[in-house]
Amino acid sequence: MRDDYDRYGGDVLADFKRRGKPVELPTVEAEFDLVVEEVASDFCGSVTRVEGRTVELEDRHGTRRVFPLGPGFLLEGRPVQLVHPKAAPSGPKRTASGSIAAAQERARVARPSRIYVEGRHDAELVEKVWGDDLRAEGVVVEYLEGVDDLEAIVREFAPSRERRIGVLVDHLVKGSKESRIAEAVARGPFGAHVLVVGHPFVDIWQGVTPKALGIRAWPTVPRSIEWKHGICEAFGWPHADQADIARAWKRILSRVNTYTDLEPVLLGRVEHLIDFVTEPQ
Repeated sequence: MRDDYDRYGGDVLADFKRRGKPVELPTVEAEFDLVVEEVASDFCGSVTRVEGRTVELEDRHGTRRVFPLGPGFLLEGRPVQLVHPKAAPSGPKRTASGSIAAAQERARVARPSRIYVEGRHDAELVEKVWGDDLRAEGVVVEYLEGVDDLEAIVREFAPSRERRIGVLVDHLVKGSKESRIAEAVARGPFGAHVLVVGHPFVDIWQGVTPKALGIRAWPTVPRSIEWKHGICEAFGWPHADQADIARAWKRILSRVNTYTDLEPVLLGRVEHLIDFVTEPQ
């Protein structure tokens, strides 16, 4: 070794300022259903809500967590920073059903006509998508808890041209119990003032598109298993009691924001009912 070599004579920080400039992360709008991963926690989920400077993510198990907007996320494995979604373009405001919202100073007085649906879940789905339209028209939605007593309900209501009944029925397919009841009502004394329509799904849950739920298709459930329990089991959700089933429905309903999240056959049936009970006298 040379006698004049000084291993401690150099400045170890001499090249410190030569580091490359920090890379600017691409910005991505935190739009609903965008799937990202939060780096610090490894939490992966889809965007369910943006509020203030935070974003809420929901993973495939239904767990939700809130994180600050900004850097620290991965989109398809690449680092990004999440930003608040841009404001919707100006123009006529539309309801969840796609209709142009009408400005109203006060709620319209309820019409004497009614729309009946089979159960609470059906009513909640109709309310979420068509609620604004129904309130604007003054139409009340009630649920039947099944269609077995539909003939008796129609007789008691005694519909007429001025007070009609529209009914939405699950699994209204040829040869089913539901179809036989609907045919009996149509043949009855009030048939001209009652419209019974249905969809082919086992339950209203299936009226939500698989895309809205982030799946390819609804699971097939053997007939030996109660359908809703089978669906929850296929998704890995709790299904021990009715409270679990109710929570499962809330998760499904939370994925519905507009008419685009529903199957076209269901959309057409509900629109038909609304037209029937609001037809000018």
